Amino acid sequence: MLTKKEQRLRRARQTRIRIAAQGVARLTVNRTNLHIYASVISGDGAKVIVSASTAEAEMRKTLGAAGKGGNVAAAQLVGKRVAEKARAAGVEKVAFDRAGFAYHGRVKALADAAREAGLQF
Repeated sequence: MLTKKEQRLRRARQTRIRIAAQGVARLTVNRTNLHIYASVISGDGAKVIVSASTAEAEMRKTLGAAGKGGNVAAAQLVGKRVAEKARAAGVEKVAFDRAGFAYHGRVKALADAAREAGLQF
């Protein structure tokens, strides 16, 4: 019997293989109960170009009280921030890697905010 985490990683594996074959940078998302993390990883998968999360000091100040990093509003801020950083680093087009998480709620909010801020995927 697979654990919940093993099932999620199994779902993510095929997506990552397809993205690696494309050779484009990927926007990957990880979420926990308290925080959400987003990173843009180079096309060869060797280097993290930019990253943003609700665990950063600046984001915690923006969000206010502790424990406010696990909601849709926080995910939207992280999506906007990672898109701005990526565009500043010269990355315009990425592939979205949801890492096996369902595409709704915080994951969808982050993706939509990144699209609105100028990333193409």
